[in-house]
Amino acid sequence: MSFWDRDLDDFFRRMTGNRRGTGRRGSAVTDFEDMRSEMERMLEEAIRDIGQVPKDLVREYETPTGGRVREVGPLIYGYSVTVGPDGKPKVREFGNVKPIAGTAGGVPQLTSEREPLADVVTIDKEVKVIVEMPGIGKEHIKVNAFDNSVEITTTENAERKYHRIVELPPEIDINTVKSSYKNGILEIVFNKKAKPKGKEIKIE
Repeated sequence: MSFWDRDLDDFFRRMTGNRRGTGRRGSAVTDFEDMRSEMERMLEEAIRDIGQVPKDLVREYETPTGGRVREVGPLIYGYSVTVGPDGKPKVREFGNVKPIAGTAGGVPQLTSEREPLADVVTIDKEVKVIVEMPGIGKEHIKVNAFDNSVEITTTENAERKYHRIVELPPEIDINTVKSSYKNGILEIVFNKKAKPKGKEIKIE
């Protein structure tokens, strides 16, 4: 499991200071208040050391009165919760503010590349990867498919920088991959491999 695809308990332990699983689980309201506070702390810590902020995210300009203003951003962090085929909830985090794995209080990492929200949907004969990548044209998107993952990146001259590696189930047929991009949504579709036909074995 990658850092950006964790189980729900791990996510709550980090975002609420380890209360879950310790016998001191708070109410839902308290848990989400703690999560909001942790997110605010992450954003503040991400820009505390301006020297560590990627240059692409820093803009400076003079005001009409002669002052100088420095802007940092955009800072993006979010998460989605889905239920996997095993019935267990999974949390997928996305954005360009990457919290350090572990408990609350770690110093986050800020990158100029955004980790887009992605989802993998499995149906009868297909596996579909859906990635949210608004604000760019399809000519700026690069997709590389491998046997067990697909990597999505953007070109150097793209207005927004995205990068994500999405793990895939083993039943995909990489030779059938096709993709489309419309209204900020990238869809990558694989057919499933045909199940091998069994061979009857004669018993002697």
